[in-house]
Amino acid sequence: MAFARWVPGPSRPVLFFLLKTLPLLVLLTFSSAAPPAASSPAAVHNNNWAVLVCTSRFWFNYRHMANTLSLYRTVKRLGIPDERIILMLADDMACNPRNNYPAQVFNNENHQLNLYGDNVEVDYRGYEVTVENFLRVLTGRHESAVPRSKRLLSDEGSHILLYMTGHGGDEFLKFQDNEELQSHDLADAVKQMKEKHRLTWLIINIWMLASAPSFLASLVLTISPWSSFQI
Repeated sequence: MAFARWVPGPSRPVLFFLLKTLPLLVLLTFSSAAPPAASSPAAVHNNNWAVLVCTSRFWFNYRHMANTLSLYRTVKRLGIPDERIILMLADDMACNPRNNYPAQVFNNENHQLNLYGDNVEVDYRGYEVTVENFLRVLTGRHESAVPRSKRLLSDEGSHILLYMTGHGGDEFLKFQDNEELQSHDLADAVKQMKEKHRLTWLIINIWMLASAPSFLASLVLTISPWSSFQI
């Protein structure tokens, strides 16, 4: 296990980096103001958002879509509405010819809970799941024709969960087995979010094979000029 902490200065982030096993978590806090009082929970919990991304496709990556849909159901159950969730999926499992349970997706062998029910709103589907669209969602740099339902309409008081699952390697994540997201590109997008007052804190949860530590380590090193670093 590795635990690292970013020591903040004025308007600088605090980062807690937990490296144990998969998944890996990074918490970034961008507000230099004092936290809200415990007596006003609404001030903390009424501006929550989630960006949930399954970066892989094809039947043999069934688990990635199931993981993403599981988290989608969880954040909705905990009170984040669909209008504050951006869901990006290849969406090629439910109707795959190999699926013995048509129009259904499960996350365990007892098949008791269909994750692909009536209330799943996929915002970016199939070949819409690209590095460009992902970065546009984070930074808010959309074409004018993109509807509000496909935008992350957060502000400087927003708490954002970013979840990504798929395959990758040293300092990159694969998207749709076709292109790559570099760690420095994600770091730059996070920096733009800070500069454009799109969040107060961000949790990054990445679930991928083997290379997640190197991806997040590179992400941490890229962001490090924003503050001092202490182990």
